[in-house]
Amino acid sequence: MSGVVDLLLEPLRYGFLLRALVAAVLVGTLCALVGSYVVLKGLAFIGDALAHVAFTGIVVAFLAGFSFYLGALAAAVTAGLGIGWVTRRVGLSTDTAIGIVFSGLFALGVVLMAIGIRTYTVDLFSYVFGDILAVRSRDLLAIGLAGAVVLVTMLLLYKELLFAHFDPVVAEAAGLPVGALQLLLLLLLSVTVVVSVQAVGVVLVLAMLVTPAATAALVARRMPSMMALAVVFGAVAAAVGFYLSYYLSVPSGGAIVLVATLFFALVAGVVRGRGAWRRLMAARS
Repeated sequence: MSGVVDLLLEPLRYGFLLRALVAAVLVGTLCALVGSYVVLKGLAFIGDALAHVAFTGIVVAFLAGFSFYLGALAAAVTAGLGIGWVTRRVGLSTDTAIGIVFSGLFALGVVLMAIGIRTYTVDLFSYVFGDILAVRSRDLLAIGLAGAVVLVTMLLLYKELLFAHFDPVVAEAAGLPVGALQLLLLLLLSVTVVVSVQAVGVVLVLAMLVTPAATAALVARRMPSMMALAVVFGAVAAAVGFYLSYYLSVPSGGAIVLVATLFFALVAGVVRGRGAWRRLMAARS
């Protein structure tokens, strides 16, 4: 028993590793919470798009010399609002709007990186694949504050967000500002993606949004229980992935996502996933 405790405590003797563990658990929790909406609403594509668009904001931040959080958040929010505007004003489908806005902004980031910041290529790749060991105290504070804002907002507006996204016609007839609520969820998703980029990277952030929530959807029958289970799966996957990364000397982002994927495979193998999913969708409607 003492041997297990020693294994758990050994990495925490170093301040940067302790910050990395706390950041991983916070990101796993936050992604799983917001990811519940992403999975049930079928918004996985938009999560991927916002993650890649955030990279453009990071490139701009390096060019202008300000915090990458501000650049990534501005880019993700711009993309979220642009997708919402194209969908509602132009009348295109959400997938089409995502494809147009995402490809345009991501292409801008690629071009800017190619012509303007060749000397920062190594640093930028750390955001593509994630480097949780580079989390500083101020990064941890940013993740904590962003997580608190997202959590409080989702708790206060839980019923309104759920109603507006899963039955927008009836919600609008009931007097809810459906458009504003849909944009709010996009903003919450944007914030979550931005604060998760440093931990798991642009490429893997979608996995943390989708996989824990999809795992929870296999066994949960109602939205609150699904969100609670998703948070558990996300936080545990982050912690286990962190320790595997430390002891096996493998990239932290990849280890965390692999553990989350393993959880999904185990749960899917135990429960009758397809039947549980159908029951959840039926209960939701």
